[in-house]
Amino acid sequence: MAETTTAPVTAGAREPAEVDIRIEDDASPIVRLIGRTLRDSARAGYAFAPLQERGVTAGIRSHDTPQAATISFAPDGIQVSSGVLVEPDVTLTVDLNARFAPAGDPTGDADLAAGVLAALSPPLPDWREAAQRFWEVSRSMPGIPDVLVAVTEGPEGLEQVVVGAGTTRYLIAGAPDTLAGVFSGADDLIAVLSSGALGIQGTLSQLSVMVGASWKVRFDD
Repeated sequence: MAETTTAPVTAGAREPAEVDIRIEDDASPIVRLIGRTLRDSARAGYAFAPLQERGVTAGIRSHDTPQAATISFAPDGIQVSSGVLVEPDVTLTVDLNARFAPAGDPTGDADLAAGVLAALSPPLPDWREAAQRFWEVSRSMPGIPDVLVAVTEGPEGLEQVVVGAGTTRYLIAGAPDTLAGVFSGADDLIAVLSSGALGIQGTLSQLSVMVGASWKVRFDD
């Protein structure tokens, strides 16, 4: 599977703003997660050119599961594949449920490792925009509630965004960064719920559908 992502040119980038980011057909969850994250970085204007020009290969390993993937940066694009089948230039052990936070020291060139980590750390969108985008992506899923209500507490009190129209509603409440992380796919909904950082209001069947919607945004958007 390939996707060409158009991004604004970042200062210092010498390559065109279009980045061809490819993942395998029937890709594993870690490959899909990395591919979506790199596309977010491209949209945010991250300059992949230094990594691509050097032909960097990066092994990415989960700190608590056997999941692993390889990112191959090349002048003609970026390929993400399952496993670490070659000796990479850098190897990063990360927490997949903490936005690729390092879980130990990287191996290989420290500057290259820092560049790969930066590529896997796109900025979060505004929580309101993220809620709207989440709804656009998931609204056609069977069983999705008619209306999504996102609530947070801002400097002037409670703020909310309401998207959709109809009789069934689902409410999610949390801090702005928490909402942005869940709605953008940067964070796993179940993991955030388990941490107590989110409040929800809805039925169990609605929760099941919302979890499916969050996975769609997290792995496929």
